[in-house]
This record gives sequence, structure tokens and C-alpha cells, in this order.
Amino acid sequence: MQRSRRGRTNRERTEATRAALVEAARTLFIENGYAETSTPQIVAKAKVTRGALYHHFTDKRDLFRTVLEQEAEAVATKIGAATSPAMSAKEALLAGSVAYLDAMAVPGRTRLLLIDGPAVLGSSEITAIDAAHAARTLQEGLEALVPGAGGRSITGPAVATLLSAAFDRAALAIEAGADPAEFRAAVLSLVERVIAPVAG
Repeated sequence: MQRSRRGRTNRERTEATRAALVEAARTLFIENGYAETSTPQIVAKAKVTRGALYHHFTDKRDLFRTVLEQEAEAVATKIGAATSPAMSAKEALLAGSVAYLDAMAVPGRTRLLLIDGPAVLGSSEITAIDAAHAARTLQEGLEALVPGAGGRSITGPAVATLLSAAFDRAALAIEAGADPAEFRAAVLSLVERVIAPVAG
């Protein structure tokens, strides 16, 4: 019994250390950018040892990737929370589109996922992260429209990729100070036009 209690304590301590590193890294990556953030700065902010960092992560890049995966998962969770099985496929796709922009409005998220992410990890790796999260929800939303499409499909990867790029540009514009309501309306209009052949 004593060993089990100690095991839980050690596990909790390990999880807390990892969480502290990820949170400290996220803050510093947003404030300073990836290139200007050093591992000594991260461990100092997290209040852990340098050895603890390398116990959990291979290097700074590995830690950065973990930060991005958590951000991407948060975006997908926000999209999922905005939709429900009671919605039609069209309603869910439109609600998810707005939820994406709302999720990307979290301070620093656009820098992490849309600016530093591709620059540090490269297009293939960042695309894989996106495909497992927000891009997956978009693809699923498009695929849900197929049953009523009369044989016409708009679910090709190219369409999802192009819509995703439009969403990203809208998120960057909002981050830069553009009117969020204007870009939400523009995104909804774009989605409506793209799905019109199968949703009409």
C-alpha cells in the first residue's frame, strides 16, 4: 500500500514537471519567439532542473512540438464543443468554422501554430499536426455532406486544404487587428459558397 501511494505521488510529480515545462515554454515562445527562447530560460521559468527538461523532451524542438500539439488539440476541442449530433452537417460545418476563429483568438496561438510552427517544424510536420486536429474536423464536416450530394463530391483533400488556408489567413488578419466580425462573416460566406452544390 505504501509503495502504491509513493508511486502515485511520483507520477503526479512527473506530470506536474512536464506540465510546468510546457507552460513555461509556451509563454516564452509567445513572448520571445522560438529562436530567442533558450532552454535555460525555460527551466528557470518552470522552476525545474535542466536535467528534468531532457528527461521529458529530447531537445527544445521536441518541447516546441509538444506545445503545438496541445494548442492544436485545444482548437479541435473548441470546434467539437461548438457542434453537436443534433445539428445538420451544414450547421455543424458553419459552427465549426466560427469556433475555429474563436479558438485561434487565444493570445499567442496564431504565432505558435501559423507562424513559428511551420518555420521551425517544416510544412510536412505542421501539416501532420493540423491533420490530426482542426483539419480533421474540417474534412469530417465536408464528408458529412456527401450523402445528400447526389454523387457530387467536394470532399477532396484539395478543397479542405484550401478552406483551411482561408481560415488561417482570417485568423492571422484578426490577430493583426482586423475586425473579427467582418472576417467571421467572410469565412461563413466562403463556406456557404463552397458547399452550396451539395448542401442546397
